[in-house]
Amino acid sequence: MTTDAIVIYQAKKIITMCPSLPEATHVAVRGDRILSVGSLEELEGFGDYTLDTTFADKVLMPGLIEAHSHATGGGMWQFPYVGYYDRPDYTGKVWKGCRSFDDVVATLQAIERTMTDPNEPLIAWGVDPIYFGSEKLGREHLDRVSTTRPVAVIHMSIHLMGANTAALHDCGIFDDCTIEGVVKNADGTLHGELVEFAAMGPILNKYGFWDALTTETAIRNFGQEAFRAGCTSAADMGLTDFNNPELAANYIRMTRENSFPIRLLVAYGPPFVKKPFVEAVEFAADMMKHGHEKMIFGPMKIFLDGSIQGGSGRMLSPGYYKTGANGAWNATPEQVDQQVYEIMSRGYQVHCHCNGDEASEAFIQAVEKTLNRIPAANHRATMQHAQMLREDQFKRIKSLGMCVNFFSNHIYYWGDQHYAKTMGPERANRMDACGSAVRHQIPFAFHSDCGITPVNPLFTGWCAVNRVTASGRVLGEREKISVADALHAMTVGAAYTMKLDHLIGSIECGKYADFTVLEQDPLAVEPMKLKDIGVWGTVLGGRVQPIPR
Repeated sequence: MTTDAIVIYQAKKIITMCPSLPEATHVAVRGDRILSVGSLEELEGFGDYTLDTTFADKVLMPGLIEAHSHATGGGMWQFPYVGYYDRPDYTGKVWKGCRSFDDVVATLQAIERTMTDPNEPLIAWGVDPIYFGSEKLGREHLDRVSTTRPVAVIHMSIHLMGANTAALHDCGIFDDCTIEGVVKNADGTLHGELVEFAAMGPILNKYGFWDALTTETAIRNFGQEAFRAGCTSAADMGLTDFNNPELAANYIRMTRENSFPIRLLVAYGPPFVKKPFVEAVEFAADMMKHGHEKMIFGPMKIFLDGSIQGGSGRMLSPGYYKTGANGAWNATPEQVDQQVYEIMSRGYQVHCHCNGDEASEAFIQAVEKTLNRIPAANHRATMQHAQMLREDQFKRIKSLGMCVNFFSNHIYYWGDQHYAKTMGPERANRMDACGSAVRHQIPFAFHSDCGITPVNPLFTGWCAVNRVTASGRVLGEREKISVADALHAMTVGAAYTMKLDHLIGSIECGKYADFTVLEQDPLAVEPMKLKDIGVWGTVLGGRVQPIPR
């Protein structure tokens, strides 16, 4: 397509997500932008055009946006998968899940027998002990795989891991270790479970785990996984050390490739850059100069707590269900007060990882304190995950002009466990409360947090609409939302939370010609069928991209 050529795409139906013209049948595209949308008669006035009827029996909607994921998730497939659920990879191949610790061990034993270098570590990912009772993955299990080869398994949440004795000792972790998060048995010996990044760091760094997640292969795989789910954009929520020339080169080279099928909406994560925090924030200007139309820099991402299912999310009283325990801070509320101020005072948007309601409270207070110190119009400070928000917290979020990005996939994958083990019935029924966000008119999106769960906005929308757990339990009838609200959240709502709604999120004049092509009308199917709608492919900047079959 030349810059001046006009192509008019005909569709069975176009869902625009634009209130002034919610539906249409034709959209005109010139170059990578939308020229106009409406009927064929209305579009013909722009001059000579080519009519493309490829989508005449399809439904077009704005390109789906995965609102919180990690391109590093594409690199996870370089390691064996031992998660609980069957899971598709970036090619569409489905990997079978491991339904017990014995299954995990047997899978790893089979892999270990094929390894020829006795010193090569065996790193796997995806395990989640919450499905297996109260037992934790540690040395007792992984020493059965090998007593000489280092073996480590990263949890699905990425906030915990289990390691065998060889891995622990090889990385300098012994019984007298005092690093927070290194779990000990009652007798003071190492258990083998490591909680949060300070404890996991020695193993992750020594065995090159982080390096493997930022290769060209990792970025390419992630792009393919998001594309196959119908995404035209995906938020890479927490890119870290862009000061690393190799990492920067990989991102720039891959996203500039014509064949790279999505836009990466990049959030910069200064807490993980190897610089003092203020220096890391000031480095953002140098980093953002690398942005282009398929790698768009936006907010900064900070972290408060960990994962609820891993026991490291921070909860308000009474703490975790039945035990009264609490989780861990990745940054204390006092540190986050300062981080939010340093970011917002420089005019950047801030996003913050908050799983438990105590973490959510700390972020709300940090934003409020900053707004009492400086003016920040249209700041759109966004809470990421926001799984346990209370009614009073929603009211303050609204009053402060904040946004929320819910981890709605949690309802299906961990809803039963939160109901019975971590939150208890009342709090589980209000987790990921999209319905409350609608009632309070708070801008919101939802997400998969890939690689934690697979990228699939239609599935994530299905979770928010139906609120069904893996066992079939409905969690919180009042927190269900309509399919129309779900479509808004996965398009223009997600774009709004990233301050990109002027470029993407709806089909209207001047925005990128990014469309998702569906086999059925999501507004016409039964809500329980939303996740089953076929995705034909996408259009990215006017380029048609059918999904290979």
